[in-house]
Amino acid sequence: MTLPYELVVGWRYTRAGRAGRRNRFISFISGVSMLGIALGVAALIIVLSVMNGFQKEVRDRMLSVVAHIELLEPQGSALPDWKTTAEQARRQHEVIGAAPFIATQALIARGEDMRGTIVRGISPQDEANVTALAAKLRDTTLAKLHPGEFGIVLGGELARQLNVREGDQVTLVAPGGTVTPAGVVPRLKQFTVVGTFDAGHYEYDSALVLIHIDDAARLFRTGGPTGVQLKLKDVHEARAVGDKLQASFGRDVLVRDWTRTNRNWFDAVQVEKRLMFIILTLIVAVAAFNLVSTLVMTVTDKQADIAILRTLGASPQSIMGIFVVQGAAAGIIGTLSGTLLGLLVAFNIDVIVPFIEHLLNTRFLPSSIYVISNMPSEPQQSDIVPIVLISLVLSFVATLYPSWRASRVQPAEALRYE
Repeated sequence: MTLPYELVVGWRYTRAGRAGRRNRFISFISGVSMLGIALGVAALIIVLSVMNGFQKEVRDRMLSVVAHIELLEPQGSALPDWKTTAEQARRQHEVIGAAPFIATQALIARGEDMRGTIVRGISPQDEANVTALAAKLRDTTLAKLHPGEFGIVLGGELARQLNVREGDQVTLVAPGGTVTPAGVVPRLKQFTVVGTFDAGHYEYDSALVLIHIDDAARLFRTGGPTGVQLKLKDVHEARAVGDKLQASFGRDVLVRDWTRTNRNWFDAVQVEKRLMFIILTLIVAVAAFNLVSTLVMTVTDKQADIAILRTLGASPQSIMGIFVVQGAAAGIIGTLSGTLLGLLVAFNIDVIVPFIEHLLNTRFLPSSIYVISNMPSEPQQSDIVPIVLISLVLSFVATLYPSWRASRVQPAEALRYE
């Protein structure tokens, strides 16, 4: 099978054609253009993969601590009958677990050290049906929470900040207080630390404490659970299921799903991802349009060859095709090389980043700032395919003007001084 001569000649020009200093320089410029495209594509794939991984890692760690959906009393008081509410919610086939809870904010004190905290009153056995963390700790740490004994489980980071360990005493200060003739006296209760947990999410490890739901009802005087937590078969269906439950309960129950509770954070990540895509695409565009200068120099250098081809019967369209092939070949090589490089780094970033951190003796992701301490990566086809297509299209567009210039070369003018 004989290839069209446009492909053969265009590929030969891509490899610099005949020897000579000028041709080697053109080949160098062409190589730089391909390298620029490759690095731009690789940077796009790596950055978007890291952002995808970061979002997935934070989401998974967050959902190991919090429920997919929460059903709350609109006024913030106790639900009249949480069991009936839970049974009604379970009629949705997507719901596979339910548990009562009390959630509020309070202060936790150890000596003179005091911190703000999120207190969650739970039923240890029921809680294991809705969160992965509780399922993991059900038979160990959470089994030590008994009603009336006022035991407390602290996030690992919070325990380190307060310098407490199992068996130590801490004091919870409830919001509001008790009115006495001497004024408003804050409600205090001493709890015994029965264990700690590490969810891998700094926000919860440094602020969340778990106590028995009966102890929480007594301390905060709620009279019972203030809400019901639900677990779903598919976390991505939380918003749709939440809308169904809200329509089912009406105004009697407030329905909150995890996507709305953390909406600002996830929206910010999506905006950042779009902006990074646009910025890095511009880098690919700059590299792609470097092909213009390479092809213009090639056309200028090959005018005699173009003239000879024209005298042998080549049409302007064929001449244009030769240089389109040359530019497209550079774009394809650069794009494929960048894709392979980007995927290689993205799939091995858990090895590469620790090596660089060890080499530079630094930490790229302090857990106190970035929620997680390791750099995750998750390459997604929905990101990679548009990157490859955009790079190829930009490379092709960059070849059009120089190729058109080549097709306009007049044989007589080109051979006058040869």
